[in-house]
Amino acid sequence: MSRPAGWVELGRIGAPFGLAGWVHVWSYTDPPEALLQYHPWCLRAPGGETQVVTVAEARAHGAQLVARFTDVEDRDAAAKLAGALIEVEREALPALPARQFYRVDLIGLEVHNTDGRVLGTVAYFVDAPAGAVMVVQERHGAGPGGGPVREHWVLADSTHLVQVDLTAGRVWVDWPAELD
Repeated sequence: MSRPAGWVELGRIGAPFGLAGWVHVWSYTDPPEALLQYHPWCLRAPGGETQVVTVAEARAHGAQLVARFTDVEDRDAAAKLAGALIEVEREALPALPARQFYRVDLIGLEVHNTDGRVLGTVAYFVDAPAGAVMVVQERHGAGPGGGPVREHWVLADSTHLVQVDLTAGRVWVDWPAELD
């Protein structure tokens, strides 16, 4: 099954929880329970396969969630879902205030620092204890594969994220190229 268009990643399925088909759920929403207001979920396995699921039951468990899906009735079936990304329809997401963006909208944008240097493009985000980190990859060399990759790990906060222009496909950051 191909990935449905217009879906945004909001979490990840963890290991099975118990024997009755429940799974740990790592929510990227704040608070984590906000993920439960979106229906349905599209689960994208590490290999790219997708399936749309319905949450039958869910609850808070520690700092995250646990959930059970319709048609997932035992630990073996739950284990097959581990590592899948949770995506929801973009239209279901609320509009964001000024200077806030969904991470997915920044992936692939060209990143410039305040000194005018192009650092590369936004590849992905990492949730670190100090906050979200935007991983910017810079390729050196030409040809197949683009040569070696240098990464800049930029804190994605209002201090370092200066400006985003989605139309131009650019992000400006207050981050020195030599810091890495």
